[in-house]
Amino acid sequence: MTYAIIGFGAVGQALAKAFARQGIDVTVASRRSPDDLAPVAQAIGPNVTPRPLAEALSADTIILAVPFSQHQAIGKALPNWTGKLVIDAMNAYGTPLDEFGGLTSSAVVARAFPSANFVKAFNHLPAAKLAADPNLKGGRRVIFMASDDPAAATSSKALIEALGYAPVSLGTLAEGAALTHARGHGWSPLTFQDLVKPDDQ
Repeated sequence: MTYAIIGFGAVGQALAKAFARQGIDVTVASRRSPDDLAPVAQAIGPNVTPRPLAEALSADTIILAVPFSQHQAIGKALPNWTGKLVIDAMNAYGTPLDEFGGLTSSAVVARAFPSANFVKAFNHLPAAKLAADPNLKGGRRVIFMASDDPAAATSSKALIEALGYAPVSLGTLAEGAALTHARGHGWSPLTFQDLVKPDDQ
């Protein structure tokens, strides 16, 4: 299994640190050139490799950590997303709700990646918490996830666990949206909730 993080801002770097902490290879890409990303990537760890976007998108698992406004351009970068796991780690804070046509932000994003195996995850914590060691207080930091695809949910759960977090499923994308998504200039109830799952559970 190969992994890529698209977007190398605060959230993308936080996720890269999670991969590096576990010694898992990950490719990173953004609108900036690989050479521009290299100093930060090298400081995070040797498992983090900057690549051009086209090369990064060859990975089996793609984590979207770009600003919400950029997701459609990423979706158009490949003609076919079949077989790829796409994990939406974005938040649509500040986007007017009427732009969604009655859909949740994740449903809108999923439409931009037709035929992909789609999951929402890694979006409810601030970047600093996401970057920190998830092992604390006798347990692991919780990462909420949601998906309409059971197989995609299983794959994402395995990745979240491999990165040291405790995955907690919120159900479908619509169910997850009610609990962890940005809503215009507001937030859902579980956003920013920093929870720890005890190791004995």
